[in-house]
Amino acid sequence: MSVSFADIEAAATRLAGHAVVTPLIESPALNERISARVLIKPETLQRIGAFKFRGAYNRLVQLSADERQRGVVAFSSGNHAQGVALAARMLGMPALIVMPSDAPAIKVAATKGYGAQVRLYDRLTESREAIAAEIARERGAVLVPAFDDPHIVAGQGTVGLEMIRQAKGLGAGLDVALAPVSGGGLLAGICLAMKALSPATSIWGVEPAGFEDLRLSLEAGERVSVKVPGRCLCDALESPAPGEITFPILKQSLAGAAAVTDAEVAEAMRYAFTTLKLVVEPGGSVGLAALLAGKIKPPAGSTVGLVLSGGNVDPDLFARIVKGEL
Repeated sequence: MSVSFADIEAAATRLAGHAVVTPLIESPALNERISARVLIKPETLQRIGAFKFRGAYNRLVQLSADERQRGVVAFSSGNHAQGVALAARMLGMPALIVMPSDAPAIKVAATKGYGAQVRLYDRLTESREAIAAEIARERGAVLVPAFDDPHIVAGQGTVGLEMIRQAKGLGAGLDVALAPVSGGGLLAGICLAMKALSPATSIWGVEPAGFEDLRLSLEAGERVSVKVPGRCLCDALESPAPGEITFPILKQSLAGAAAVTDAEVAEAMRYAFTTLKLVVEPGGSVGLAALLAGKIKPPAGSTVGLVLSGGNVDPDLFARIVKGEL
C-alpha cells in the first residue's frame, strides 16, 4: 500500500476547516545560537495539542456510514489516542482506545474527555495489538493504526506540505528539515511532501537514544527491530521498529537519523519554555534537542525547518524538568 503526494494534497482538502494550519515561527535567539534561520512548526498548537489529529481525521472521515456506526479501535500511549477520540466525536462514531496503564494521566484524561472509551493494559505483560484486534473483532470495528496506514501517513504529510508553502510565503526555501520519529508516520509524510515540493531539502529524523531503530534500519537497508531498553523520557517515541509502509519512504528520502539523550531532551524542553515561550512534550522536543546539542549541524546561514510535534506533557513532569530536577 503506497502513499503519494496526491494523497497528501487530498488529505489537506479533507482537513481544511477542521485541522489548525499551524504557523511557522522563528526566534532571533535560536537563530543566533544555531547560526542558521530556524523556522519552527509548532504542532503543539494543533487540535489535541499534537500533529496526530491530522492523520486520525483523514483516516476516519473516509469511513463508510456502516463503518462509522460500528466505530473504531486504536492503541496509543497518548497523542494518537486523543486524535482518534476527537475525530470520532466530530464524525459521530464510537471509539475505544487501548492505552498503557502508565501513560501520562493528562493524555488518558484528555482521551476520555473527547468521548472515547479507554481500556488500560500492562505494557510489560500484555500486548496492546492483541487486545485491540480482539476488541475490533468483537465489535466489528475498524482498527486505526498509529502510523502504518497510508491514510494516516497522508494526513501527517500535510505538516510538510504546509511548511514548504509557508516558507515560500516568507521568501525562504528549506535547506534542512528535522522531525521526530517513532514508527515514522509523520516523518514519512513530510518526506513525501518535501521531495515533491522541495527535493533539495535535506531531511533528518530524530529519535531517543536507545530506541535507534531508524538509524539501525537505514544502516542495514531493511527494517530492524531494537530490544527496547526500558522506558525513556520520550514516551511518545518508544517504537521498536519503523513501519512496513513508512520505512521504504524513509529509506529513499532521508539524509540520516540522529539520537538524543533524556538529558538533551530535558534541556530542549527548558529552552523551548524559557526562550521560545512554548510548552513542548519530550517526544516533540527531540529535533530542537538535536540542534541545541549539535547532533545535527546545519550549514551556517542555511534555513532549517523544525517540527515541534506535540505539547501534551504531564504537568508535574514538566515542572520538574523546568526546575532542572531532571
